[in-house]
Amino acid sequence: MEMKKNKHSGRVIAGPTNPMVTPLLTDLYQFTMAYAYWKAGKHQQRAVFDLYFRKNPFRGEYTIFAGLEECVRFISNYKLSDEEIDFIRSSLSISCEDGFFDYLRGIDCSDVEVYAIPEGSVVFPKIPLMRIEGPVAVVQLLETPFANLINYASLVSTNAARHRFVAGKSKTLLEFGLRRAQGPDGGVGASKYCYIGGFDATSNVAAGRLFGIPLRGTHSHAFVSSYMSLDEIVDKSLHREDGSSTYEDFVSLVQTWLSKIQWSKSLRGVFSETNQSELAAFISYALAFPDNFLALVDTYDVMRSGIPNFCAVALALNDLGYKAVGIRLDSGDLAYLSCEIRKIFCSIENEFGLPGFGKTSITASNDLNEETLDALNKQGHEIDAYGIGTYLVTCYAQAALGVVFKLVEIINQPRIKLSEDVSKEGDRILCRHPFQESKRAYVVPQRVEELLRCYCAGTSDKKEETLPPLRDIRERCIKQLEQMRPDHMRRLNPTPYKVSVSAQLYDFIHYLWLNEAPVGELQ
Repeated sequence: MEMKKNKHSGRVIAGPTNPMVTPLLTDLYQFTMAYAYWKAGKHQQRAVFDLYFRKNPFRGEYTIFAGLEECVRFISNYKLSDEEIDFIRSSLSISCEDGFFDYLRGIDCSDVEVYAIPEGSVVFPKIPLMRIEGPVAVVQLLETPFANLINYASLVSTNAARHRFVAGKSKTLLEFGLRRAQGPDGGVGASKYCYIGGFDATSNVAAGRLFGIPLRGTHSHAFVSSYMSLDEIVDKSLHREDGSSTYEDFVSLVQTWLSKIQWSKSLRGVFSETNQSELAAFISYALAFPDNFLALVDTYDVMRSGIPNFCAVALALNDLGYKAVGIRLDSGDLAYLSCEIRKIFCSIENEFGLPGFGKTSITASNDLNEETLDALNKQGHEIDAYGIGTYLVTCYAQAALGVVFKLVEIINQPRIKLSEDVSKEGDRILCRHPFQESKRAYVVPQRVEELLRCYCAGTSDKKEETLPPLRDIRERCIKQLEQMRPDHMRRLNPTPYKVSVSAQLYDFIHYLWLNEAPVGELQ
């Protein structure tokens, strides 16, 4: 990954995670506008643009801001190659002068300032997430890539946060969406931003390597159905967990336990004979991963085969000092099955004196979404972890966030800039609804936080924020969500979250709008 040193700040920042994020990842009209600015001699005029969104996604009342780090990586390494400039030349009109392409060759964004709300923050509509200041032609070239990098990142982080809220703090959430995501970039990005939004781990190995996200995964139905009989297990030996000795016939130990539990109080009458090919698959997997045995139990019959086979293998592992992780359900009545399975685990713990076996983990998957999680909660269940894929990573409930990038100031002339001096704690402030004149109230803030912080100082002497590690971004998101009232976060009909402006800012906004809006004339 290429890294460049900022000529003013001296910082060295790695390039974008995705190598496709280059200066050409933009719309053609950004280059046509840049040429028009250059042709008119306006290209160096200092301009300010705000990036924000107009409406919270998923009919909710909050959004998680994400994607900032990739924007900073992009701008810190911005440089058009000769090949890219040649392509731009071939894509524009032949009337474009050579001097413009010389100008493009010199752009490195070192004179651009970027201010932003910290990544992982809870944010709201029409509040600037980022403010970009610099030569108008250069900042215009950043519009499309910045919108692209923020849009999906914030959308999927918000989707993940909503799933976390419905599932509850105690549940383990696993992102399993790679195979259903919109291409490789969608899959890798989803893993990163679902982690920010509160998921605990991913199945995506590439994302684990790139971002340090914990990895989780065991086996599929195909692994189970690939076995035909116990005869396929050639090496039946297994070292004890403490390494003291080797048990030569683990298969026989499992069969002994299967016979015991068949006539136990826990499972008596539940099954007569389990599927032996499934048992072979479970034993084979346990021999490969004795310290991380988690079995998919619904390939054939959950209660008559999958659970007895799992318990037999788990109890045999216990004899050798290992502790089975748990089971996964990928079909059926998840609430009912999880409750019945928990009863069996608890009965085995009591009958055979195995402390902790009753708490063996139960994971559920199979096209889960917010609605199904909510339904499971209402039904009552014993699920400890959820593997969620399609509805999560594709943001099935809403396709896009709708980020916009608006010019708010040029050569110190405001166009619609929503900013002013920061208030102080304890000051009595008249707050107003930005658009409805009658809605207003006095507020005495107990805490005041400046939202926009400097991430790229350009040629100014401002101190630049350090890009935090992914884990810290995730922690920020979790802590901010914990401060939200539950009624603002509920899945259906959330209480509107009120964002107000000061009286001075309200007056300025409306003065500016009235001053800019055309006045009609009645004939």
